Amino acid sequence: MPEAGHYGYKKTDGICDGVCGEPASKAALTMSRLKCALRGFDLRALMALLVGVPMLILMIYAHGQKVTYFLRPIWESPPKPFKTIPHYYHENVTMENLCKLHGWKVRDTPRRVFDAVLFSNELDILEIRWNELSPYVSEFVLLESNSTFTGIKKPLHFQENRHRFGFAESRLTYGMIGGRFVKGENPFVEESYQRVALDQLIKIAKIEDDDLLIMSDVDEIPSGHTIDLLRWCDDIPDVLHLQLRNYLYSFEFFLDDKSWRASIHRYRSGKTRYAHFRQTDELLADSGWHCSFCFRYISDFAFKMQAYSHVDRIRFKYFLNPERIQDVICRGADLFDMLPEEYTFQEIIAKLGPIPSTYSAVHLPSYLLKNIDRFRYLLPGNCRRESG
Repeated sequence: MPEAGHYGYKKTDGICDGVCGEPASKAALTMSRLKCALRGFDLRALMALLVGVPMLILMIYAHGQKVTYFLRPIWESPPKPFKTIPHYYHENVTMENLCKLHGWKVRDTPRRVFDAVLFSNELDILEIRWNELSPYVSEFVLLESNSTFTGIKKPLHFQENRHRFGFAESRLTYGMIGGRFVKGENPFVEESYQRVALDQLIKIAKIEDDDLLIMSDVDEIPSGHTIDLLRWCDDIPDVLHLQLRNYLYSFEFFLDDKSWRASIHRYRSGKTRYAHFRQTDELLADSGWHCSFCFRYISDFAFKMQAYSHVDRIRFKYFLNPERIQDVICRGADLFDMLPEEYTFQEIIAKLGPIPSTYSAVHLPSYLLKNIDRFRYLLPGNCRRESG
């Protein structure tokens, strides 16, 4: 029993005295506690934790998007398949027979055709497009803005180079719209804003009911004979998507035939609206070409990467390095280091890696082949680009 009188009791750190039990000075108490806490802890496991966790975080940051795309078949179902309409064409077959082959009747006179586009900086592709369509188009409608979809201020490239398109001047309805430059806004909002403005410009161009309206991006080029067929045939669908051969960087890298966003409409006042999404289930086979990122200058590649609605795909600044861009072009690889956007594992695996080169330049836009000295960079075997 303790003696009577004042009794003082001080708790001691029974666990962390010294190194796990041995008396410790006040100054060494903190280190002793740390050593005790680590007693029996595997040092190799600790090092693996300290090194492995940051590396795992870095790998998720660098390649997480690839994992998401690869697992897409698990979390997203494929869209409803199109009803593909066979496409018949030969230059020596009459229009009456071509319409009949499609189950349509030939008209006494062709419909008027309006080709409407939003323009950014694709001058060469626009020249090829308009020359391909010129014999069949009644009115070209072009809208450009001093802003990209991502809110970057840009020159009015078409206005500054309008002299290149003198052949279309008498049939041109041109409009310019000022950008809103809303910082941090979703790029698709600005894109939608510009498409609504283009819809108004089409009305200014005096389109009428049953005229044909081509809705597609500049680099989605319908073949001339496709437009000629649709303007001459009766009973064609009110809305028809066009299946385009899908190329990347030039006509050397053929990706697939799954480009479908281009469409053609029999115009209906109060009903037809300019859009770039799926609007019908009917798709006309083999109707032209989609040449994505088909630029002459490396600087134009970098500009578009930062200007279009998918700017979020630039995960690292080095993606914009000119030497890297040139290397990616010549290998037929992906500018954003992404996996294929497909809905089945079979299709994803089949498309892994760079796009193989094709050496066929058959059935390309005629204006391209007539001007190879100017557009040689778009043909197979010419992947080197000027810096710009």
